[in-house]
Amino acid sequence: MKLPKEEIERRIGDSYEIPNNVLNSAPVPLVSIRTSTYQHGPYIEQCINSILSQKTTFPIEYIIGEDFSKDGTREIVFKYAKKHPDSIRVLTADYNVGSKANGQRCIRAARGKYMALCEGDDYWTDPYKLQKQVDYLEKNKDCSICFHASKHVQADNPIEFFIHRPKDAPSDNKFEMRHAVLNGGGFMATNSMVFHREHIIERPEWVERAPVGDSPLMLILASKGKIGYIDDVMSVYRRMTLGSWSSSMKDWNRKSQHHQAILRMWSDFDEWTEHEFHWLVFRKKMKNRLNHAKGRIKFLIGQLTK
Repeated sequence: MKLPKEEIERRIGDSYEIPNNVLNSAPVPLVSIRTSTYQHGPYIEQCINSILSQKTTFPIEYIIGEDFSKDGTREIVFKYAKKHPDSIRVLTADYNVGSKANGQRCIRAARGKYMALCEGDDYWTDPYKLQKQVDYLEKNKDCSICFHASKHVQADNPIEFFIHRPKDAPSDNKFEMRHAVLNGGGFMATNSMVFHREHIIERPEWVERAPVGDSPLMLILASKGKIGYIDDVMSVYRRMTLGSWSSSMKDWNRKSQHHQAILRMWSDFDEWTEHEFHWLVFRKKMKNRLNHAKGRIKFLIGQLTK
């Protein structure tokens, strides 16, 4: 259920931060790392440990938005926060506020010049990931975001995986808006992003209406500069975890509703950019419709052969 903006604001207002010492230990962090987590009990420790293992020459802060999990996630997050009061800031509430409010309260609390993301069921694999990406952004002032290659695994079968790299990379490994539009949310793993936080503080209304968070984020950042790429595998993205977006898309009715919402998102984006990328948006929407039609045919065939 999509919540009205007023309700999201109320839920953010009901949130609070667990006592910590991060504001004193890192008064001016260069990077704010954000983890949104809900019902990630089997995975959250690996996520947190992978972030705490980062080696940097600059100060960082780690913000965890814990959304009143009932599977042990909450207790694990609180345990780590107590053990690492100089590094971890936990934002929570006494009820489940939902993904929109959870994400927004973390963004508003962040203080870094840059922001990095890692959802609670994912993790980073290179202890120098942040250092590499920040060094890249500091050197390449024309880039608003930096991402890298990632490993994608099935939650119930980690042996089944593939390495995700963008296709047709430019010679300088700097992508532009056309790549972001035509490749959509699958262009880069969310946990591979490091970007300028200032670009997402004020978010346009169409972003709030969007059914996903990764595509709008990528599009906003692509409108602010180039998209830098590092060809190192430095994170793992888990597919089909319980309650995840990829898991929810197994339901055809929900998938159809999502498809229509995505088309509306692209129309909103087209209007927001004053149709500057209209031809790219048109191609993307046609591709979405074609893929949805193929999926529908495959679903119907499956029903007939049961």
